Amino acid sequence: MTSEFSAARLGPILYYRGLEGDRLKLAAMVLLPIGETPDLLYAGDDTYEPKLLREVGRNAIWRFDFHLSQAAGGYRLGDETYEVQTELTGDIRIAFASCNGEEEGDLDRDQEERNKMWAHMCNEHRRAPFALLLQGGDQIYADEATQGHPLSEDWPDKVHRPNTAEELEDLADHLRQRFAERYVQALFGDAPAWIMARVPTLAIWDDHDICDGWGSLYRRKTHSEVGQCLFRVAREMYLLFQHAAVEADIPDLFLDKTGTSLSWQRALPGVQFFAPDLRAERGRRQVMGAYGWSATEAVQPGETHTFLISSTPLLGPRLSLVERFMLVIPTMQKYEDDLRDQWQSRAHRAEWARMLKQVLKWRETAPVTVLSGEIHLATRAEMGTGETRINQLVASGIAHRAPPQSYARSLGALAGLGDAPVPGHPIRIHPLPGQKHRYVAERNYLELCRTDGKWSAIWHLEDSGDTAPMALE
Repeated sequence: MTSEFSAARLGPILYYRGLEGDRLKLAAMVLLPIGETPDLLYAGDDTYEPKLLREVGRNAIWRFDFHLSQAAGGYRLGDETYEVQTELTGDIRIAFASCNGEEEGDLDRDQEERNKMWAHMCNEHRRAPFALLLQGGDQIYADEATQGHPLSEDWPDKVHRPNTAEELEDLADHLRQRFAERYVQALFGDAPAWIMARVPTLAIWDDHDICDGWGSLYRRKTHSEVGQCLFRVAREMYLLFQHAAVEADIPDLFLDKTGTSLSWQRALPGVQFFAPDLRAERGRRQVMGAYGWSATEAVQPGETHTFLISSTPLLGPRLSLVERFMLVIPTMQKYEDDLRDQWQSRAHRAEWARMLKQVLKWRETAPVTVLSGEIHLATRAEMGTGETRINQLVASGIAHRAPPQSYARSLGALAGLGDAPVPGHPIRIHPLPGQKHRYVAERNYLELCRTDGKWSAIWHLEDSGDTAPMALE
């Protein structure tokens, strides 16, 4: 039997549920040792009681569902009051981050070093508050969660079959507690916990929230009993920690009421956000299945600026040449799954064009900006020109340390080839404002600003500092 996830006392974390009239619908999650009950939550003149979501190891996870009016400006839990930006109709700031961890040894990292850019975000919030925190994938790195159990210790290299249902459930319990450990470290470190108690978050998952390359691995691995157990537990923990939700909440929070796809859509006054689920239905030859595409093609952006959160970059360099090159070099074939993860993979080219055409359709009525992470670099891209231009902003690696400069330069050289999967709408990768190269190998996060009704973007870079604002059309 696996060792229990030790008792902790953490939270609150805020989650954005939407608008109800002029009030914000929010949820706040608190984790406490089993047997303890959270204090009441106070917002304005109202008092809210907690709801028990579930128990994991020695801990219970609780949720408050509450509203904040513009006049309230914050909430109180226990002895502490948390201010929240509730004036949302005028100038606002939004933060975007991704890749909050590393593949190996993340639990053992020095927390001050690990969360340096989170601390930077906290200081920015103190200077001028953020209204929303968008998280674009890989909020945890769960790759080592399979270690320590005989069924999954060497998965996916070896696929073991459980002898009994009890063995499989023991694996599920092991994974559940290992995932919870990683969420507690990632979400409740001093800096991320401070800002997430004051800024409501919206998140979409990517592969490391399950395991490296989930969906791009071979089917015999992902659809094995161990693989499906891993996905089931990762999904449970994703709902719990990234949405403060359980299965019964899915119809209220996600576009697909069945929960097969966990795509979501939310809005603030004058702006909306759409995040397609690029993992739940993924296979080696598809990025989204019928449920994900149904949700995507039903989105009606209207005339408001739309931010599309694509966990893997939608506008990227031409990768088919790299894939062909790798196939003939045995030592490079181990990286095939990494390329399969990308929209630009030759296996996904038709689906990539389908998504680009959908975005261009939205662009006919309102500006569309794509937000992406995943690559541990900062960059930007454009598709098309003039009134049909689509901007993509990539902010990746708020905690993941940057790859070597040589990697960034090589990727930049590849990006120089360009691509145009939709005729008449060429894709180009450009340097950030003030930068010489197309990709910046520094930890970073993104700031989106609406000033006098106009949107702009600023990258906060660990070493280079802040970029100049870039106007978004």
